[in-house]
Amino acid sequence: MKFKPIEWKNDCVRILDQRKLPHEVSYLECRDASSVAKAIKTMAIRGAPAIGVAAAMGIALAGERIRTYRPEIFRREMEKVCNQMAKTRPTAVNLFWATNRMKRILNESVLDVKKKKDQLKKEALNIYREDIDINQKIGEMGRVLVQEGVGVLTHCNAGALATAGYGTALGVLYAAWAEGKRFQIYVDETRPQLQGARLTTWELLQEGLPVTVITDNMAGWLMKKGKIHLVLVGADRIALNGDTANKIGTYSLAILSKYHHVPFYVVAPISTFDLTLTSGADIPIEEREIKEVTCFQGIPTTPKGVGALNPAFDVTPHPLIRGFVTEKGIVQKPFNKNLKKLFSTPNFREA
Repeated sequence: MKFKPIEWKNDCVRILDQRKLPHEVSYLECRDASSVAKAIKTMAIRGAPAIGVAAAMGIALAGERIRTYRPEIFRREMEKVCNQMAKTRPTAVNLFWATNRMKRILNESVLDVKKKKDQLKKEALNIYREDIDINQKIGEMGRVLVQEGVGVLTHCNAGALATAGYGTALGVLYAAWAEGKRFQIYVDETRPQLQGARLTTWELLQEGLPVTVITDNMAGWLMKKGKIHLVLVGADRIALNGDTANKIGTYSLAILSKYHHVPFYVVAPISTFDLTLTSGADIPIEEREIKEVTCFQGIPTTPKGVGALNPAFDVTPHPLIRGFVTEKGIVQKPFNKNLKKLFSTPNFREA
């Protein structure tokens, strides 16, 4: 990729500030855990895998900053940091997955605080490298879905900007393009933060792929006109039955795809599956400030005093989903059966 959304550099966590894209390429240099947590909360960095990587790096950064050689004090302070990270955004399960990985390192019986700090940094960097490798594997698995000359629609941003690098849904498109296939990409603008219009278009243009932005309410018409043949979206949390939480508007897109017989696939690493939840009814949905709806970049777009709703995500019921593209293969229906196979068979490739 021609850019890095996040990296550990010179004892700080360097984050591409996505709030300023596409007009300005600017980086935050986070030198403590609170700065990383703020970057996650304010969506300077966003996307479930990227949030997980950022949280892990923030926790490791906190370890570097704590000045004590007493293991019990170090562990107590680090637990506070882990809890701080876990409170930043409630829906993206990768946040908790990564935080729990760091907690396991923290709770291993190594009494030397310096060694513990080194272990935490090593684990955070492992999570970072693993995410890029997993995304590339997802791309390889999913490229078979993209045929020559088709129109592909994606929602929000599920690319390198939403991960440590390369991307999930966009990773499939990068892999198909690298294979020599040529196709047209359509991107929903994705209100209210315009992650599609601002981020996905910018990212695809950086990599030289053709992209056309459409308004959120245009997808059904393009499907009817035969312009869209495949829909690929990311995910923030997937329940055991396949119900999927993703950026608000995904549910509507899935209904339109079902009506027009357009294949609708969710592209995500297995770390995004939450096997503790039997259905999407149990997925917590983040409610953000209404000013994100009533204003854009500080400019009011509605009359003063109007009410607004701002759930950041919705849940797409599993019957509307054709399949899941993961690093271990493409999971087809029935999901209850085949998702269990996914997590029980190490060499599983395609159910």
